[in-house]
Amino acid sequence: TFTADYQNLITRYAWHDIWSRPGLPHKARRMMVLAVTLSLGRWEEFELHVRAALTAKDESRLSPDELKEVLLQNAIYAGVPAANTAFNLAQGILREVAGEIGHVLEPADARGADLFGGG
Repeated sequence: TFTADYQNLITRYAWHDIWSRPGLPHKARRMMVLAVTLSLGRWEEFELHVRAALTAKDESRLSPDELKEVLLQNAIYAGVPAANTAFNLAQGILREVAGEIGHVLEPADARGADLFGGG
C-alpha cells in the first residue's frame, strides 16, 4: 500500500497518457525508452524494457537485430562504457527468452560468451 499512489501515477501518466498517444508508433517508443534508460544507466528499467521489447506480442516487438542496432547507435551517443553494460545485459536476456521468441543462439551466445568473446 505504501507505493500504491506512485504505481497509480506511473500507470496513469506513463502508460495511458504518454505511451498511448497517437504521435509515434509503439516500436519507436520502445526504441526511445531503451536509448534513454541506456544513456542514463537505469539498468533495472533497461532490463525490463529489453525483455518487453523482445517478447511483445504486437507490432512493437523488436527483433534481436533491431535491438542490436539500437544499442550500437547509442554506443556513439551515450558512450562505450554504457553500451558495454547494455550489450551484456541484453545478451543475457536474449539467452533467457531465445526459445520463447524463436531466436536461434549462435554457439558463442549459447555458451555465455560476453561481448568481447570471453566466457
